[in-house]
Amino acid sequence: MSRKKQYNEEVVVEKAMHLFWVKGYENTSMQMLEKEMGINKFSIYSSFGSKNELFIESLKLYRKKVSAITKELEASSDGILAIKQYFYKFLKLSAGKGFSKGCFISNTMNEIDNKTDVRVREQIEEFSDDIRQVFLKKLIFEKGKVSKFVEKQADYLVISMIGLSSASKVYNNDLMVNYIENTFNNI
Repeated sequence: MSRKKQYNEEVVVEKAMHLFWVKGYENTSMQMLEKEMGINKFSIYSSFGSKNELFIESLKLYRKKVSAITKELEASSDGILAIKQYFYKFLKLSAGKGFSKGCFISNTMNEIDNKTDVRVREQIEEFSDDIRQVFLKKLIFEKGKVSKFVEKQADYLVISMIGLSSASKVYNNDLMVNYIENTFNNI
């Protein structure tokens, strides 16, 4: 007879997500996960199968958290201004205690190599594609039509958002505000 879990999976995945977000996949040990999640290695393997599976669940949870501000963007009746506000909200989401964690997806991009699990790559690609599609819709709303130029602007904004999240880990808020404002001076 199996024992009843003494923990909530969503709660422990969120704890793991924050650890992976700050430390990265490679720098996060099973011992660190045990301590952060408050459960033992056996429970981690029993619930998730492996560190990699837990990492994928963490990426999925992060995407859900970002989807809250993405839904606000989608619901907005503004075009480019709504995207700009999204950048500010995204920056706020990446704030840590006394430092910025950047974007979990962007941080993960920095760890990818040819051995990276294809499902991790899929999470990154789906995240980027989802955001790009929302940006594209808002740009089309603003510009009145779809064109190669508008598609290139959507690509530019996705890359700018990735740059913003990476830079936020190093630079102060004033520089990040300048970055956002200058990004949208070019749109």
